[in-house]
Amino acid sequence: MTKRPWLSGWRLTAARLLAIAAVVAITLYIVSIRDDAERLAAYGYPGIFVLSILANATVILPAPGVAITFAMGAVFHPVGVALAAGSGAAIGELTGYLAGFSGEGIASRAAFYGRVKGWVSRMGGPAILVLAFIPNPFFDVAGAAAGALRMPLAKFLVWAWIGKILKMLLFAYAGSASIDWLARLLG
Repeated sequence: MTKRPWLSGWRLTAARLLAIAAVVAITLYIVSIRDDAERLAAYGYPGIFVLSILANATVILPAPGVAITFAMGAVFHPVGVALAAGSGAAIGELTGYLAGFSGEGIASRAAFYGRVKGWVSRMGGPAILVLAFIPNPFFDVAGAAAGALRMPLAKFLVWAWIGKILKMLLFAYAGSASIDWLARLLG
């Protein structure tokens, strides 16, 4: 990881405090608007993008991002859904990265955090890709590890974006196929 001498001392402390404040504010906001999320889906791909940002921006509290992708895959073209949902998901995961950047705090208390951090430290971007691809509610831990290790933000985003798009592609196509399957079953 590259050293950033301009980000040390009081600047580092201020950046960490701002990052943790942003994570808390985003999480509280998302929890407060959960009931309004269904209305955003009516806006097509941009709605899917925004919903995916919101679903993935929560830290610790799970949100139904893949369920939305599955459902929207049955309505819209699965590739478009995957691109919108995967892009939104990668951006939403910045909260986990910022939480790690601000200090390991909550994530470091997770039993498997040490293993995830070690894997991200050794493997870098490919570890982020695999962890973003695997459907699990714990990707925030990988984001926190990347932030704590000071992985460059662009590198984190690119690898998370690739993994999230691939995962969302599977869910969108599964949603698309489920409609045909249900039609045959009921027809």
